[in-house]
Formats: sequence, C-alpha cells, structure tokens
Amino acid sequence: MTSAPMSGTAATADTAPAPGTPGGEHHWWQGAFIGDEEVTARLADLPALTDRALGEQLPTEIVLAACDRLSGALGTPGGPVHTRLTRCLTDEGTEAEEAVALLADLAAALSRPALERKLRRELGGPHPERLIRPDARETVYEAWAPVGLLVHIAPGNAAGVAPLSVVEGLLSGNLNVLKTSSSDTPLARLLLAELAAADPTGTLARRIVVLSFSSGRREWLEPLCAAADAIAVWGGEDAVAGITELAPPGCRVVEWGHKISFAYLCRGSWSDPAVLAALAADVCRLEQQACSSPQVVYLDTDDADEVFAVAGDLAAELALVSDKLPRPELDLAEHAEITNTELVARLEQHLGLTRVIAADDGSWRVLADTRPALTASPLHRSVWVKPLPRRDVTATLRPMRRYLQTAAVGGERRDVAALSRALLCAGVTRVTPVGAMLDAYDGEPHDGVYALQCYSRRVAVRADERFTATSCLDDLVAAPLLPAPPTGPLLDKAGVQEQLRHLAPEHAHLYFRSGGTTGAPALSVFTNADYDTQMRAAAHGLLDSGFDPARDRAANLFYCGGMYGSFISFFSILERLNATQIPLAAGDDLAAVAEALVAYRADTLFGMPSYLWQLFHTQRETLRAWGGVRKVYYGGEHFTGEQRRVLQEDFGVEVIRSAAYGSTDLGPLGYQCERAEGSVHHILTDLHTLEVLDTESDRPVPAGEPGRLVFTSRARAGQRLDRYQIGDLGRVPAGDCPCGSRTPRVELLGRHGDVVRVGTYSYHYRRFVDAARTHLGYRGELQVVLTGGTDRERLTVRLDAAYAPSAEEARAAFLTAIPELRSSVEEEGMLTLSVEITDVASFERAATSGKLRAFVDRRTTG
Repeated sequence: MTSAPMSGTAATADTAPAPGTPGGEHHWWQGAFIGDEEVTARLADLPALTDRALGEQLPTEIVLAACDRLSGALGTPGGPVHTRLTRCLTDEGTEAEEAVALLADLAAALSRPALERKLRRELGGPHPERLIRPDARETVYEAWAPVGLLVHIAPGNAAGVAPLSVVEGLLSGNLNVLKTSSSDTPLARLLLAELAAADPTGTLARRIVVLSFSSGRREWLEPLCAAADAIAVWGGEDAVAGITELAPPGCRVVEWGHKISFAYLCRGSWSDPAVLAALAADVCRLEQQACSSPQVVYLDTDDADEVFAVAGDLAAELALVSDKLPRPELDLAEHAEITNTELVARLEQHLGLTRVIAADDGSWRVLADTRPALTASPLHRSVWVKPLPRRDVTATLRPMRRYLQTAAVGGERRDVAALSRALLCAGVTRVTPVGAMLDAYDGEPHDGVYALQCYSRRVAVRADERFTATSCLDDLVAAPLLPAPPTGPLLDKAGVQEQLRHLAPEHAHLYFRSGGTTGAPALSVFTNADYDTQMRAAAHGLLDSGFDPARDRAANLFYCGGMYGSFISFFSILERLNATQIPLAAGDDLAAVAEALVAYRADTLFGMPSYLWQLFHTQRETLRAWGGVRKVYYGGEHFTGEQRRVLQEDFGVEVIRSAAYGSTDLGPLGYQCERAEGSVHHILTDLHTLEVLDTESDRPVPAGEPGRLVFTSRARAGQRLDRYQIGDLGRVPAGDCPCGSRTPRVELLGRHGDVVRVGTYSYHYRRFVDAARTHLGYRGELQVVLTGGTDRERLTVRLDAAYAPSAEEARAAFLTAIPELRSSVEEEGMLTLSVEITDVASFERAATSGKLRAFVDRRTTG
C-alpha cells in the first residue's frame, strides 16, 4: 500500500549535509551508518536503549521544525538534499520523473502545515505531549504519551510509507526502529538521516534506527520484536500472523494489511465518459499497487447486458489513458498471475458468465463478470466490472469487511449520500469521488483508525487544589526544549504589511486591525487554526495568572468593533476555559455598565486600564456600595502604583494583574503568573521564541541586560514572522520564577515609541509618570502633548483634574524631578513647559482600542 500524500506549504531552507552510506554499512543507528556485526551487538542492548531514550521527552516542536526544514529541501530541485535522494532512487532503477514526483509528495507530507493539521485531527492539537487540563474547571491533566519502542515492519512496494511511518512515530514521541527489506532502495534510511541532520539538537537522531534485512533473519527479527512495545506491520495475513507470533505479551500490533478498494457507479454516472475516464486514471495510477486503487467496478444493476456494455465503454477509456502513461516491466510472477486470471475468465465466457476485453499488447484488461462476489484483481491495469444492486450491498460486501478500504461512488447527490452510508455499514472505511481514490487530505484516518492514536497512549494526572493556577504540569519540571531561532534578517512592521500583500487566500481567514495607538492601524491576518492555537495558549496563561474558571464570573470590558481584536480574543479565551462570561464590551454609558456588573455579579473585570479607571472613578458609589469586584485583568496599558492602591483600598480589589502580553501582529506573547512583579511576564513558548538584541546593533545582549524584544512565531501558517521587532524594550530576569514554572520570562521596559526627542534631549514617558507619582502623589492618567512654534517647541503635561494639584505646583515638580527638562526650559531656552489640568474626557485616545496615547506629537502637522 502507499501512504497518500498530504498537501501544505513547504519551507525553503536546506538541511545540513547528511553523511553518505559507506560501502557495506546498510543500517542507520542513532546518527551513524553501521554494518551487520555492529547491529548484532546493539540489538542486545535495545531494552536499555529504550529506557534511556524515553527518559528524554521529545517535544513535537522539534519534530515539526526538522520536518518542515527537510520539506523545504525536498521541494528545492537542484539542492543538495534533493539531488542526493533523486540519485538514490534513480540508481536503484526508479524513473527520474517518478523519483521527482515521489520527493514532491514527501515534501508536501512533511510540511509543517500538513503535520500540524494531522496533529490537530488525530491528537487534538499541535502539542499533544504536554500535560494540560482538558477542562479548565478541574485540576485534571491529560496528554498523549508514547507507547515506547515502536517497531515498523515496512512494505516493499511503497517507498514513501516507511519514512512517513517513522515520522508518525516521532510525532507521538516514540523510539522508532524501522525494518526495511534487504531488497528495498536505501531511500528510507537516507531520508531519515537527512531528517536527523535537519535537527541541530540531535534529539531526533536518538529516536531513529533503520535496519535493512530479510524477515528470514530470525536472529535479528526475534530480539527486535521481543523488545517492542508496539509493532506497525504492513503485509498480507501470513506476514502479520508471523510478526504477531513474535510480539511479546501486551505488545500492541498495528496491522496495515492488504486491502481491496472498488468503485460503485449508478446508472447516470456509468454513461458519462468523464466519469469513466476518471475511473480509468485511478486504475492506471501506481499500477494499482495502492490499497486505495480500484480493483473492481460495481454497477447498480443486475442486468448482465448492462455490465458487458459498461465494460466495453470503460475499456475504451482505459485504452486512451493507458497509452499516455509508461508501463513498467512485469516480473515473471506478476505476468503469470495476470495470465492465469485472464485465461480462467476467457474460459468462463463460454458459459455466459464473463467477458474479457484486453489490449493487444497486454498493457491493460477489463474483466466483466455477471457474479457480484468481490474478487481481487491481478493488478497492473486489470479491473473487474460486476453487477451489485444497491439493495444487496450489505449482504454481498459485509462478509469481506476486514479487507475493504476505499469505495469511489459515482451518482447524483442523493445517491452519494445514501450509498456512502450503506458502504460504510458494509465495512468500507473511506468513500471518495470517482477519480480521487488515491488522493487524501491531511489528517485523514487510514484503514478506519488514526495512526498517531495507535502509536500513543492517553494518560492522565489528577491533582489537588494546589494546582488551581497551573495550566501545564510540564512547565514545573524543566524549561521547554525549543528549536533555535532563525538567523535571517530582522522583520519590522512594514515587512509584515508587505507580506500580507502576497498572502495566499487559504492562509487568510481572520482579519484584525491594531488599535493605532503608536501610528496608523496595521492589518494582521490569521488562519482559523492559528487563531485557535493562540487562544488556547493564552487561556493556559490566564489559568497560570490565577483566573479560576470554576469560580470567577468574568465581565469582558475590552473594546469591540472596527476589526479590533481585544474583545473577540478574550471572548475566545474565556470560552476555551469554559468560564462564566458577561460579554459587555466597553461602552460609553458607564452607569449602565456598572449596573450590569452588579446585576450579573461579575467579580472579575477584563479591560483597558484607562477605561476601567474611568469606570471606577465615575461609578464610585455604585461599585463601592456593591464591593463585589475581586479581580481586575488588564491589557494594552499599565496601572500606576497609586491607581493600584486606590482600587485595592477604596474598592476592595484583591488581584490586579496583566491579562496577557501580546500584539495584534503576533497574538498573545506572554502571561503574568501569580508571583510576577511589575511588568514581568512568562513567554508563551508553545507559540514563540524570544531574542533580546542590543538597541544599537543586531546582537544578543548580555544576560539580564535590557534590549529590543525580537520574537519568532512558530505557530503561523502562511506568514513567516521570523525575528520580528515588535517595538518593545525588555530584559530577561535572572533565575527561576517563584511560581515554580520553568518557562522563560521577560520584564517589559516600555516601547520604543515611549521615548521622544525634543530639542537636545530624549524623554521617556515613564519619567513623567514616576515624577508625578513620587513628587505629587498623583494617581490619575497622564498625557504629554508636543507642539511646534516659531522660536521654540512646547511640551504640555495633561493631568486629570480629579487628582491633580495646581498647575504651578505640578510644573515645579516636573522641573525638579527631570534635570534635562529643567536645563532645556530654564537654561537653554529651547523648550516651553506647561501643565494642563483638565477633565479625563479631554485626553486623546486611540479610536479603535480606547487606549491612552502616551505622547501626542503635533509638531509635524504644525
């Protein structure tokens, strides 16, 4: 059988050179080619090797990164990897065109989008190995764990099956030993050597062994099977039975046995030449060597004359299709089987039971038979045509159910629906259109099961209330093992917007615009799968921050509309946490919002600090009288220390914490745990890799030093957000977090846009905020407005009249606290400083997000 190719977008990076196969060393063992004598010695140590390998967790991220890199290399004709593997195939007798097609199929199957979709379908997500809470209301953790040592007994008739089966074993975390036939091409071991070379961590190499030997070599086969926890075996009943006898008690034997597939045509479709041409193409593709190739064509009739007539029409189409495709030479056994089958059918013609229509050169044949019993074809463009009224489908096919795989149905829409159900009940596991029997989609079940689930165990851990704020048990054990970040050029916002101009439609499902706080709103585009992955990661971070979906009643007060994502994102996050949610959104009628909070007993608020501060400030009496708000989760801005004190002392708020650190372009980036202080956040390593680079040059800063935050997003289809300069400044705190999580952290130090140049000095927004808090005890919002002039520029500090002292007192405090400001105003005469005491409604905010603009620079507009 063959493994159907999976579609996807391949990367373009090449892999490091893999070593060639030395003479006589036909086996590959954890990174090295070895000979027979070494295999004998190492097989005795296989149980101990399994113990060592499974002691090291294999993150799917490592597998995905290496596969995607290899996918790019396989999809680059003329590249070193493509050249080596093409030569490997052609040297063994494969036609050059067929070799190129096979490598293209493997490139598609190994691409990251294809494998991520497979992981989502089969194991529920891109990180199935992590112990997370399937229901956030309970401290129960589940994951998919490897079975252990997975032995793959590969088929000899499908070169791509063996390495792809090992990739499935890697995705499920196993130690994999692949046994290929001694007569097979070296493609499997060379391809897997290239895959290991694509992983600079060396983790994959330690999980792969490839042995090439005959199944008759019992001194190797027996210890190999005896050590296995699971065996995936391809072949007929005798081959499967032989391996099952060698499997130890408790070993899981996954059978990928020989299957039979067929087409079923209704009256309207069998008279359509296009349908018959598509069916003929399915017959000729791969010489019917795939389990999904049609061996029989059933007709919804019991009329022998109709069977013979359709056989003639199909033969005519088969002749046309076959002439366009080269036909490989048959060996003696294949030729004998075809001759014998055809001879018997010709003899039965005299009884009126059959009719044979064959090419003069023997390149194809149609065998019409009036008896409906399922009959295997001798393959190589040989196909039966038989009657089978739909009323008899179950009775005729169900006795052969263990051998059935694919059925292609040709008919009207209602026919397809009804026959699909009947055929599935009869034992078929897969129904397709005519002409698409050998096609597949990413994550499609095979022979009625998901391979990744067959190669995995579902495991669970039940914990107590100490783990209420722990989303993933693995984060308490060790820092995640991640692929190294890329080394290419840095990406800025303009580069991201340029990428969107070339984004394929299949990667553009969900559109968001930024709030426009620091400039013109920018567009960001996600696939629905990417969005789901990001929201689930952010939900896990919110759990770690102390949000309790079993008890907290959340009011979503982020801004909504205008393609702005905050409200929608947190609606999705809370939904994935199975939390109680009151989705109010930020509204102008603050009194109505406060009344709703009281009416629906919302004890946890999500929103922008500036909006929440206005809500508490204007609705003081209502909210203080109720006293029910216990937690506040904010995003986009920060509460000052004085504002936190007011919320805690005047309103009884117990927890004030960042809901998430993120951006519209990249999505959620980090979360703030219960033990976090200031602006420290843990990085969402399921999604991103962080670099901290010097502010002046593109080099890493020393440990603990501040620099530019540069993120690489590993969970985005279509867009390659590699080394993206997000515009933030930060540093990595030393040591582990007191919360116990080993995930990396970052302390946010503001944005590049929080610094402006006025005259000969640069001013950071936080300097003004700190001066107001320290020297004036100010706890309101603050905004700096810059305007031009004929002789000098003007800097105006806006303060909220509800909390501000006199303008004269405030101006004196700023001049005292910021020496360079005093020098520019009083000594150099380059700047005019003023303080404006105004109502908070006069402050300028981003139209979409409602976020306070720290600097309002009007100098460029006069």
